[in-house]
Amino acid sequence: MTRQTIHTDHAPAAVGTYSQAIKVGNTVYLSGQLGLDPKTMELKDGFDAQAKQAFANLKAICEAAGGSLNDVVKFNVSLTDLNDFAALNTVFEANLTAPYPARAAVQVAALPKGGVVEIEAIMFIDS
Repeated sequence: MTRQTIHTDHAPAAVGTYSQAIKVGNTVYLSGQLGLDPKTMELKDGFDAQAKQAFANLKAICEAAGGSLNDVVKFNVSLTDLNDFAALNTVFEANLTAPYPARAAVQVAALPKGGVVEIEAIMFIDS
């Protein structure tokens, strides 16, 4: 199977030694996205703004890979405060439709660049 690197200028450039996404066959593994504005590479202010921006970044990467957020089968979410869980659900509901994909959410001590939420995804494109 071939391995394809996915990149778009509509999502933040990698801030480390990783790709925005890797496609293998019909599966796309999207790297964790913070609430970074792709133009300024600055974090949005507050949980809601960061979560919405993380989703916008994921959407752009999904589209660059030939899919959409509706093709995501699993999300992994890291939060610096589990008290933001209800707000996280609101952002997910605004960006997805039922039936919802699988998801895990965990509290972590810290995230890169001082972010408060990071979302990664696995997408399956039926072609």
